[in-house]
Amino acid sequence: MRFKLYVGYMTLATRPQTTYSYSDLPRLMSLMTGDEKHSSAATSTLDVIWTLYDRVLEVDPGHAEEPRRDRFLLSKGHGPMAYYAVLAAKGFISADTLTTFATYDSPLGHHPDATLIPGAEIGSGSLGHGMPIATGLALGLRAQNNPARVFCLIGDGELDEGSNHEAIAVAGRRNIDTLTVIVIDNQSATQGWPGGIQARFAVEGWATQRVNGRDHDAIATALETPHRRRPLAVVALVESR
Repeated sequence: MRFKLYVGYMTLATRPQTTYSYSDLPRLMSLMTGDEKHSSAATSTLDVIWTLYDRVLEVDPGHAEEPRRDRFLLSKGHGPMAYYAVLAAKGFISADTLTTFATYDSPLGHHPDATLIPGAEIGSGSLGHGMPIATGLALGLRAQNNPARVFCLIGDGELDEGSNHEAIAVAGRRNIDTLTVIVIDNQSATQGWPGGIQARFAVEGWATQRVNGRDHDAIATALETPHRRRPLAVVALVESR
C-alpha cells in the first residue's frame, strides 16, 4: 500500500520497508515475558492491529507527529503485547525493547504510555476511556479542518461502561465520518444488547460492518468502507477465550 500525505505542496514518502512480516509477530510477542501479560486480550487483537498498520493507517515511524496522520487509539490497553509487537514490526520501536517488557525503566508497561512509546496516541487500559477520547479527538480535528481519520479499538467488554454509550450517541448525532471504532467481540460482555453489538451502534446512526476478526482481507475491506456523514463501527468476531 503506497502511503502519501499532502501538506501544502509537500508529499511524504512511501512507508519504509520493514524486515518483519505477519509471520514474525508470534516470535516478537514471545520476547515479552513475565506475569500479568494478558496474553488472551493481546492475541484477540493481533490480526486487526496488524491489518490496520499494514494496510489501512496513513502513518509511519518517520512522520509519527505529522498533523494529518491517521490516529490509532488502543482503548483495549490492558493487553498491549500485540500492539507492541506490531509497533516493533513497523519500526516505531526497536524489537530489542520488547525484551524489557514491564521491567524497571522500560517504556513498555502493562498499559501503553503515550509519553514513552513512539507512535502511541494515548495512555490506555482503563475500560471505557478510548472511545470518548477518540470522539473528542475527531471533533477537535474537524474543528481545525484537519481531515485525519481516527481509529479506536475497543473490547466488547468495554461496552459495559456507560461512557462508551455516551460517545456512541454523540458521534452518531454529530455525523463524525472520520471516526471508526473496531470492537473485538470475543463474547466477554456481560450485558449484551437486543440485536447484538451492531444494533447498538446502528440505532444511533452509525454505519456498521461485521467481520471475521482473523481475516485480514475482510478486515481491511470493512475498515475502508465509505461511510459519508456517519461514523463506522466494525465488529470483529474472534474465538471466545
